[in-house]
Amino acid sequence: MMLLWYALWYIVAVGFLVVVHEFGHFWVARRLGFKVLRFSVGFGKPLLRKCIGADRTEIVLAPIPMGGYVKMLDEREGPVAAADLPRSYTHRPPWQRILVLFAGPGANIVFAILVLWGMLWANGVTDYKPIVGDVTVSSVAAQAGLVKGDEITALNGKQVTDQRDVVFGLLDSLLARGSATLGVRTPNGTSRAVTLTLSSPADRRRLSDLTNLRSVLGFEFQQPTFAPVIGQVEPGEPAAKAGLESGDRILAVNGQPVHDFDDVARLVSGMAGKTVAIEFRRAGVEHTAQVAVANLEENGRKYVGIGALSTPERYPPGMIVHRKLAPGAALEAAAGEAWNLTAMQARLIWRMVLGQVSLRNLSGPIGIAEYAGESAQAGAASFMSFLVLISLAIALFNLLPIPILDGGQIVFQAVEWVKGSPLSERTQAFGQQVGIALLVLLLGVALFNDVSRQFG
Repeated sequence: MMLLWYALWYIVAVGFLVVVHEFGHFWVARRLGFKVLRFSVGFGKPLLRKCIGADRTEIVLAPIPMGGYVKMLDEREGPVAAADLPRSYTHRPPWQRILVLFAGPGANIVFAILVLWGMLWANGVTDYKPIVGDVTVSSVAAQAGLVKGDEITALNGKQVTDQRDVVFGLLDSLLARGSATLGVRTPNGTSRAVTLTLSSPADRRRLSDLTNLRSVLGFEFQQPTFAPVIGQVEPGEPAAKAGLESGDRILAVNGQPVHDFDDVARLVSGMAGKTVAIEFRRAGVEHTAQVAVANLEENGRKYVGIGALSTPERYPPGMIVHRKLAPGAALEAAAGEAWNLTAMQARLIWRMVLGQVSLRNLSGPIGIAEYAGESAQAGAASFMSFLVLISLAIALFNLLPIPILDGGQIVFQAVEWVKGSPLSERTQAFGQQVGIALLVLLLGVALFNDVSRQFG
């Protein structure tokens, strides 16, 4: 059932963003006088087809939701009537062709900015202060002098206010230089500087896989606490069978008092197959239930537990800073956010080429489908954030100088513009073959990563 859910939202997300991308090409091409023959969403034999406008442009929906295309009149693909030659792709000026090629990625970028603008205008900005939580003994962070409770205020001399700023800044600095200097403020207000150093190239590559961030550096940010109150009991699981209900406040496990839900999880984590005594309070009356601890699974994640979920998280006082934004400020922030996300993606791609970043960060259709389904399950805001990231990724990917992509075609048109004549058909054909080979290689690596993640 989850596979169908993931597939549905993958088709919704990718299909919609392809429409956005191809509409950019389509709209600019028509405005500049190109004759557009077809606007296709998806590949393969058309499922739906409709002709519009004086040019009888075909609007096509095809069954393979892995992309799309805009087909323009081009005499290289067949005879063209003399009256239509001025509107043929190769007869338009190179600068107009370049604008048409840029329009697809541009549409994805504009879409991302508009969505971010709406979200920031409606919801404002919520910053989660980068306060250090647990620090692993003898880790990189511990050796640098980070301690629990430190608030990170600057990175390499630049002020930071949010956890994500710190994570992205650390990745950027450590992957590029192997070190990062943090400005920190202790709970009593004293400021100092600490330097994290990763001298080992192997550790840097491990760090580039974001799942290893904590294990490589040895610290995490202060986490919200979860009151030891049951928010939801999973039907048919041990907690439900033992009679526990939503709203029950857990007091102790096997006689050991608990202060939050993390204590509960810790105490039952090593008790698979055993029974624990859980003391809880319901409507002011204390009870004790004997609950079996089992190996459970949730959204593909296996864990040891009793089948009871916690109440909503509670962040420590002062850890969250929320700011409302006026329309102009929200638009400026949206454009800045889109730029920062795109620049970060570009740097990661370049470092993959250099071998400094793990190729495990590449995700293929399976991974994207999972992210799409999980974000849709988390709510509209989460799904829109996912669309922003994927839209910017599509824009950046299509601007790569690979001949079969928009970026490669832009290079070809720019060369023709400068030299005054097009590249030879042989050169262009060779470039297309190289581009296809590179795309097949990238897709193979991405699919391998997807399958590897599925099997742990």
